[in-house]
Amino acid sequence: MIDLHTHSNASDGDLSPAELIAAAANQGLSAIALTDHDTIKGLKSAEETAEKYSIRFIPGIEMEIAWPAAHGDFHLLGLGLTQPSPAFLDAVDSLARSRETRNLEILKRLRGLGIRTDYEEVRSFSGGGSIGRPHFAALLVSRGLVKNHEQAFTRYLGRGKRLFVPKQALTFDRAAALIKESGGIAVLAHPMSLYIAWGRLPGFVRGLKEQGLDGLEAWHPTAKSRSCKRLEVLGRSLGLYVTEGSDFHGEARPNRKLGHSAEDRQIGDSVLEAIPKLCPSPLHDPVLKIS
Repeated sequence: MIDLHTHSNASDGDLSPAELIAAAANQGLSAIALTDHDTIKGLKSAEETAEKYSIRFIPGIEMEIAWPAAHGDFHLLGLGLTQPSPAFLDAVDSLARSRETRNLEILKRLRGLGIRTDYEEVRSFSGGGSIGRPHFAALLVSRGLVKNHEQAFTRYLGRGKRLFVPKQALTFDRAAALIKESGGIAVLAHPMSLYIAWGRLPGFVRGLKEQGLDGLEAWHPTAKSRSCKRLEVLGRSLGLYVTEGSDFHGEARPNRKLGHSAEDRQIGDSVLEAIPKLCPSPLHDPVLKIS
């Protein structure tokens, strides 16, 4: 098995980058990409651990893309970031600063709802990693205000809810260009989250390809297999790479298991073999170069 979409506590996952790789090794994965939200802080640690376990490591990121829809999200995976450019690093630093500003606004809104807390309490749920909405969700669960992580998002933290604060985002063409100049390929993550009608989706994806899109994440745990098959057909018809990932986060999203995608389908290594740009070198060669 392999996995081309995972998260560590460098963004909103439960496990540290090293723990994530160890878990992947224990479950028999032969290759894994770390794609934390708007950050590459966990890549070095993940790569070093992957080398110890002789797992092929693909350095990556998941970037927020500006999207005007009232519902839905537009996320872009950057896979194979072997040489992050200065412009890429500057953009990621800007996104990190905006995340902190967003967190403080969510904290302010929490207090506005009469929930007494401070940033250190929220930080205690992050395990020392980057703070994000899942940690505010954990706070709400701990206070007994919601039953679980999903309910926290449904009632408070999801788009349009009282604690929702939009993130700073890049335009698609800018993000795709930054990924490419950093050695990677640009892949549309979980396309169903765009909430675009099937009739419009082919034209939309075709337009993205013209602006630099390289691949389509056709298989994802949040989609039904019949939808994934349609996405795979669409991707191949447009000459795009077809990728597959678990979008693993840890205990907060227990239905997402390493090495598995839609309806518990195992992600075979043939997915990676079909993308030569992501596996050109021997397993033991270091791939990430950040000066």
